[in-house]
Amino acid sequence: MTATRAEYCVIACAEAWRGDGEVLASPMGLVPSLGARLARRTFSPDLLLTDGEAMLIGPDGRPEGWLPYRRHLALVTGGRRHVMMGASQLDRYGNQNISCIGDWERPARQLLGVRGAPVNTLNNPVSYWVPRHSPRVFVERVDMVCGVGYDRADGAPYHRLVRVVSDLGVFDFDAPGHHMRLVSTHPGVTVDEVRAATGFALPTAGEVPSTREPTAEELLLIREELDPRGLRDREVRPR
Repeated sequence: MTATRAEYCVIACAEAWRGDGEVLASPMGLVPSLGARLARRTFSPDLLLTDGEAMLIGPDGRPEGWLPYRRHLALVTGGRRHVMMGASQLDRYGNQNISCIGDWERPARQLLGVRGAPVNTLNNPVSYWVPRHSPRVFVERVDMVCGVGYDRADGAPYHRLVRVVSDLGVFDFDAPGHHMRLVSTHPGVTVDEVRAATGFALPTAGEVPSTREPTAEELLLIREELDPRGLRDREVRPR
C-alpha cells in the first residue's frame, strides 16, 4: 500500500513518543492526535491518553481511568508529559510564537495568545507540528516568544525539544548549539525544497534519509480505525 503525505506525517508524529514510557501524551491538532493514538496502539503501549478533561482514555476513545486535576498538575510540572503543539512561528533554537505577528505593542495580527506554552516548554518535553512549512513559520527570529527555545531555557530541568514535524520533513535540535537540523524528508521532497522554505540556515547530519515507511499494520490502523473519514488529508494538503 502506498502511503500519502498525510500518513507519513502521522507516522513522524507518532515517532515523537517512541520510548517515552508511561507519560501523558498531549497532542494538539488532528495529525498529532492520530500519531499519539497510533503510537499507543503499536510501539508505545504505556503511553497515557486523555479526553482533554478528567478521563484517561484508550486508543479507541473509551474511558479507562480517572485523572483528577491535582494529578494532572503533578504530571504537568514534573516532566511526565510530552506535548505536541502547533506554531505560527519557530526559530532555529525552537522558540515558538502563537501570540501575535508583528510588534506585540501594535501587532499586525492577533493569534491565540501565549496560553500554556511557557509552562509546557519549561516543564515538559515538547514537540511541534507544522502542517504548512514556509519561511513565514520557520523564521530567523520570532515576533514574540511563547514556547521557550534552547537559547532561553538555562536551568530548566525538564526542558527538552524532541522534534518538529512539518508537511515537508522531520527536524530535531541536535546540531551544535542546539540549532534545528533536518533529520528526514518525506518521500517526494528534496533537501533543497526544505531549505528554500526555511527562513534560516538548516544544517544536516550527512545524507538526509526519507521519513520511515509505515508498516501495513499501521496503514490499516490509520485508514480503518483511527481516521476512517480521511480527515488527515484536509490538514495536510497537496502543494
